[in-house]
Amino acid sequence: MKSKGFWTGIGLTLILAVIAKLAAGLPYISLIGPLVFAILLGMLWNTFLPVKAEWEPGTTFASKKLLRAGIILLGMRLNLADIAAAGWPAFSLAAISVVVGIAAVYAAAKVMKSDPEIGFLTACGTGICGAAAIVAVSTQKKSKPEETAVSVAIIAIMGTLFTFAYALLYPVLGLGDKAYGMFAGGTLHEIAHVVAAGDAAGTVSLDYALVVKLTRVVLLVFVASAVGFWAARKERGEGGPKLTWKTLPIPWFIFGFLAVSALYSTGIVPEAVAAKLVDLAYLLMAMAMAGLGLGVSFSAFRRAGMKPFVACLIGSIVLAAVVYGYVVLVA
Repeated sequence: MKSKGFWTGIGLTLILAVIAKLAAGLPYISLIGPLVFAILLGMLWNTFLPVKAEWEPGTTFASKKLLRAGIILLGMRLNLADIAAAGWPAFSLAAISVVVGIAAVYAAAKVMKSDPEIGFLTACGTGICGAAAIVAVSTQKKSKPEETAVSVAIIAIMGTLFTFAYALLYPVLGLGDKAYGMFAGGTLHEIAHVVAAGDAAGTVSLDYALVVKLTRVVLLVFVASAVGFWAARKERGEGGPKLTWKTLPIPWFIFGFLAVSALYSTGIVPEAVAAKLVDLAYLLMAMAMAGLGLGVSFSAFRRAGMKPFVACLIGSIVLAAVVYGYVVLVA
């Protein structure tokens, strides 16, 4: 039977997640999204009211187990038929975005001699799908909570800046609705950023933006698996335990995400039910982010410095330039 402290920790993450969800309906904060805002609320709480030791099992459970449950349920947002209908241009663009985004940000971080762990996590967040990618990959690499939190915050700020920039630059980019949607979906960091930027150009733009973005989300399966194998191999080289079926570094919960996506794609699940399950997914993920934030203080940002942020900015600009060139040629 779980202790009272465990349930208090879970309850605290729920309260912060609900506040984050309500706040995300406000102007400007909606661009940041409830997930990132939940992390910030957790960090604020921990800064002024440090989390008691007996609460930590609950906050840790939220940041790990509830995160995986939330990602699995998020599959109710992805219709695999839409990705298939978009064809090879959307899939190849998503693959290019993942490779270029990760490579550009990580290379910039290495050149600037930034923190390598934060550099890699922000690279994955830039190339794939923001906070969800960072947390999924960090579990594979066993990153420190403060490294994960700083990376998520950097991605949130960067994505928000780029979303505002796209809104200003849209009239002069010279892209049609389809091309602009693919550009936004192939470069922006969070789904919330993609929705905000894509919607500014109309329904067609938003549809293509979401298809490309969600295709990048699917590719998280392969990236997280590869990172897990790489980390496990490195650990074995340092005298770590041998790999078994039980310890294989495969993010099984992401396969759960694909299974739920496949179920949703059949059309069996009513849209109203799917929408409620997606809302539940975001609530669980927000609880996970709050739990993560409750284990971190703002001093982590001071220790990380500006280098990871600048590296992410440089990499994001490179990604935007490459994807712009692609959509001009293909779309």
